Amino acid sequence: MNKILVATDKPFAASAVNGIRKITEEAGYELRLLEKYNSKTELLEAVADVEAMIIRSDIVDAEVLDAAKKLKIVVRAGAGYDNIDLVAASAKGVVAMNTPGQNSNAVAELALGMMVYMARGAFNGTSGTELKDKSIGIHAYGNVGRYVGKIAHGFGMKVYAFDPYVKADAMIAEGVTPVHTVEDLYKTCQYVSLHIPANEQTKKSIGKKLLSLMPKGATLVNTARKEVINEEELLSVFEERPDFKYISDIEPGCKVEIAEKFAGRYFFTPKKMGAQTSEANNNAGLAAATQIVNFFEKGDRTYQVNK
Repeated sequence: MNKILVATDKPFAASAVNGIRKITEEAGYELRLLEKYNSKTELLEAVADVEAMIIRSDIVDAEVLDAAKKLKIVVRAGAGYDNIDLVAASAKGVVAMNTPGQNSNAVAELALGMMVYMARGAFNGTSGTELKDKSIGIHAYGNVGRYVGKIAHGFGMKVYAFDPYVKADAMIAEGVTPVHTVEDLYKTCQYVSLHIPANEQTKKSIGKKLLSLMPKGATLVNTARKEVINEEELLSVFEERPDFKYISDIEPGCKVEIAEKFAGRYFFTPKKMGAQTSEANNNAGLAAATQIVNFFEKGDRTYQVNK
């Protein structure tokens, strides 16, 4: 009998856990829960004899993989998977997966919600601006980017996107104007919404060079990863451009300095919460359980990220 561990420092909702249990137990597997654990030692002990893991933002590094002697698959319930050491997983023969698309609408709604909040002066009673007829650039037109585009169209925004991995015809078919360089995206758009992963190519890639290109009244929206921002250069742009605003569901390391100097020009949620909806919580958890069952029963590796 395969043993499946749900290891979540930030637990799934009860309905999601019930759904995961139903999927795994109907397949004849044993489900174990490790929720709100207090130390890494607890995690190392829990993984010792399991064949599969479902995690959220929990760290699966080389030490965890060394302790998980029987582990065959780990699934990150969400899109990002930088909390899994993919090199170590591959070395151990462990398949790593994510659940792309399950949180997409939740993240996109948050991105547009924060944009409305900032455009209307944080609802402080002063006159703001509208999103209608403004231009939004989607930096990476994947699952979340597509939802951002759909919602932005509903606001009457002009939607542009840059993604070298998506064909221009596919964007055009969805009412999105493709641009051919990342510089063109930032030059064109008053709002830019980031949806790039954090990797060696993208870390600290969003800085002064790109942000200085943005039109007057620029707002950068980050629901991707903290690491893609060059925070030193972000502060420089704040200093040089009184019109520049930054909104994110990831607090930057320079939050204190931004708060002290640039009041009214930023908004950060108290924790990363793009996927924090009951619907996304359920969707990602159930998808992770289904992928594990399909992996064991059918050899399905569709969402493997360490190929």
